[in-house]
Amino acid sequence: MSDNEHSVVVHEQLHQRARAVMADLARDGNTQELADFLDHGLDVNALDAAGNSLLMLAAYHGRLETVRYLLTKGADPDICNARGQAAIAGALFKGEHEIVAALKEAGADLDLGTPTAREAATMFGQTL
Repeated sequence: MSDNEHSVVVHEQLHQRARAVMADLARDGNTQELADFLDHGLDVNALDAAGNSLLMLAAYHGRLETVRYLLTKGADPDICNARGQAAIAGALFKGEHEIVAALKEAGADLDLGTPTAREAATMFGQTL
C-alpha cells in the first residue's frame, strides 16, 4: 500500500470514529460537544453504522435541545435510516410531542418513511 493509499484509509477510519462519537453525543443530548464537532466541519447529516442521522438519534432519544440545534445547523428532517424510518415517526413512537412539533415546523415530510408519520400517529393514538 502506498503512503497515499494508507493516508486515505487512515483518514476514512478517523471519519468513521468521529461519526460514531457524534452519534453517541446526539443520542445522549450532549449538544455542546456535538456543536464542537460540527464547528470543525463534520457533516450535520452524518449517518451512524445503522444509517441513523444525528437528528434521528436525538429525536428518538427525546433530546429536544439537540434536535432544535441540529435543525438550526441544517439537519435534514427527511433522512430515513437503513430501515426506512424517518425521525418524526421515531419521535411519535416515543411520544415526544415537542420534538414532533419541532420536526413539523422544520418541514418534515409526514408521508415519508415506513411507517409514515401519519401512520405512526394513527398506530400510537397521537395527533399531528
